[in-house]
Amino acid sequence: MKRVAKTKYGMVKGLQGTDARITVYKGIPFAAPPTGSRRFRAPEPPEKWEGVREAFAFGPVSVQDTPGLGDDIYCREWHVDPDIPMDEDCLYLNIWTPAKDADEKLPVFVWFFGGAYQWGYTAEMEFDGERLAARGIIVVSVNYRLGVFGFLSHPEITKEAPKAPGNFGLLDQQAGLKWVYENISAFGGDPERITIGGQSAGGNSVANQLACAGNRHMIQGAVIYSGIIRFPEEEKDSDLFDPPSLSEAEKRGQDFFSFLGVKTLEEARRMDAFKIRDRYAEYRKDNPFFANIIDGQFCKTDPYEAFMSGDCAPVPVISGNTSDEFIINGVNMVERSVRNVFDKRLENDGDAKLFYYTFSADIPGEDDPGCFHSCDLWFFFETLMKCRRPFTGHHFELAAVMCDYIANFVKSGDPNGKGSFGKPLPLWERYTVENRNGMSFQ
Repeated sequence: MKRVAKTKYGMVKGLQGTDARITVYKGIPFAAPPTGSRRFRAPEPPEKWEGVREAFAFGPVSVQDTPGLGDDIYCREWHVDPDIPMDEDCLYLNIWTPAKDADEKLPVFVWFFGGAYQWGYTAEMEFDGERLAARGIIVVSVNYRLGVFGFLSHPEITKEAPKAPGNFGLLDQQAGLKWVYENISAFGGDPERITIGGQSAGGNSVANQLACAGNRHMIQGAVIYSGIIRFPEEEKDSDLFDPPSLSEAEKRGQDFFSFLGVKTLEEARRMDAFKIRDRYAEYRKDNPFFANIIDGQFCKTDPYEAFMSGDCAPVPVISGNTSDEFIINGVNMVERSVRNVFDKRLENDGDAKLFYYTFSADIPGEDDPGCFHSCDLWFFFETLMKCRRPFTGHHFELAAVMCDYIANFVKSGDPNGKGSFGKPLPLWERYTVENRNGMSFQ
């Protein structure tokens, strides 16, 4: 197995995975630490290093609310460790590769986690990449800045860096994607066969990356789990669903500086990161989240408007929803949103290669959670053994099939083909003008 790889920045050494055929590299820096004068700025390249860097542990999680302190379902499900290392120095990525040699040219799946652009990290249990990698693909998970650190805008920031006035978390993702494109061949990957994927805000991130013209040569496919979401006007409570303009975001940044008690960007950069985090948590109670915006640079328009018009990377897309998420007046808002977006795309491009799914498996547990937002991640990554829930044989069989479909999609742009047991999977038909159906996982 290939346990050492040479990147353009230096040598890295990985570890044997639980499956000895997989090598896992954790905590590889893809950008310089966004600290000090780099706070509230676009990411910059990492420094080169001498010798062999041990890539044995996940990098620190982005500065955010301490995980595991609440009693909500996500603190019970996977944000379970309040002692997980957290730091502003957080721009690291992780790689799971089955390659034995650097020249294997395996397809690559780049993953962006979700969490409303406020929470989340690559070390979460549910998207461990090993089982996908065992199917002959390379999996990369990319960390990025969140909340006020990832999405603050302010007139001083715009004046200082007019080409990158905001959306730093999305720019972090783009920097990670570029790093993969330039370095993944050292790990046995093919930079011309990269699929990007994400769930919830990670799925919204995928849409933003697809819409960015500078990315289109790097992306060959996309997976958006529960990430296409549009609420009725009266139900909107986050800019994740309706990104503001740069001018509006700048006004919010000025308001936050007043709340924070600072007058200048320099003062804000000198403040302790965790003091800013705690003040932002207070500010967020009565104000919108800092999240993705229309900045006129990286993000020129609403990413779903771009997708529907076809002004995006022209690649195959999988998207869908779980059966019990965001139900308003008896309507699943994510399902309605995905179908509407797919329908509009087909109106503008009847040849678009789209695949829709719905996930409605019975999720066991004493909390009777229903088929909640994010629960399908245990299945798509086939990580049920890491979950505390009393899953049974059917769940494990379903997870194997769902993981097979995604691996096939990463390999070919089509989820169909043979499964891990060597038999053809049930046909997953394309979502077309004539056939607006999809795959039902239950």
